[in-house]
Amino acid sequence: MVSNPLSVNVGNVSLKSPIILASGTCNFGRELAEYYDLSILGGISSKGLTIKPRAGNPGVRVAECDSGMLNSVGLQNPGVDYFIENDLDFMKDSGAAVIVNVAGHSYEDYIDMVTKLNEHKDKIDALEINLSCPNVKEGCMTIGSDPAAIKLITSKMRALTDLPLWIKLTPNVTDIKATALAAQEGGADAVVLINTLMGMRINIKTRRPVLTNNTGGYSGPAVKPVAIRMVAECSQVLDIPIIGCGGISDYQDVVEFMIAGASAVEVGTACLIHPALPVKITDDLKKYCEDNELTLKELTGTLQRW
Repeated sequence: MVSNPLSVNVGNVSLKSPIILASGTCNFGRELAEYYDLSILGGISSKGLTIKPRAGNPGVRVAECDSGMLNSVGLQNPGVDYFIENDLDFMKDSGAAVIVNVAGHSYEDYIDMVTKLNEHKDKIDALEINLSCPNVKEGCMTIGSDPAAIKLITSKMRALTDLPLWIKLTPNVTDIKATALAAQEGGADAVVLINTLMGMRINIKTRRPVLTNNTGGYSGPAVKPVAIRMVAECSQVLDIPIIGCGGISDYQDVVEFMIAGASAVEVGTACLIHPALPVKITDDLKKYCEDNELTLKELTGTLQRW
């Protein structure tokens, strides 16, 4: 058995483990560092960052659902300058790969973000580009729902940096393969599948949505079958790696995603319930590899279809 059977590669990015903390559920890792050594992780994906600080959406922003949760936080974050000054070094010193999640509401936002972050590329392992935000200059149409827009913005960012670009795609589209291929054609190094599903809960007493923003992103165990299907579909048509996410809560979920075609995974909502869950998943994955005399990277894309 090799020294570390959990090590994987996402393109040119080497990870000691396939487990990445998903953006929006771990802030920048400081709080979780109180529970366990972050260096056991493959990587940490930062809170979604924007050029200027954002207070996020007002009112109720999170609601529990059966087998998951809705959130409409609204990209609350301290802004990229604050992050660079106060949190980037902490992430770099954590021992996990530094993945900076980039968000925006126009092409210019993404260009400005990548340009600024590229100045600190010696501390960053990859940029995770969240294309699920509404484009305010295009009638608030989600950039990630339009293959032409995905290809265009990805190519613009590709021209600005040699940092790995991981494009995080929305599942709220008719054909995920089309948007994933557009990211690849634009120069992406990997795609992240999937972001949250759009959902709603209603308070039957007030007859109003539970979330003040009316709708929110649905995450948790119930979205896993959708995510697995999309990873498997994209694995058949892409030449670049896939990072799978959506409903992962134990080692078996990780294995399932990798068999479907993922090279690594992101764990998010489950960590809000059990902050130290990655420790258990890591231990269980090591035992799985020992029991089956294999390395995790051998699993990627081994799905046997009927």
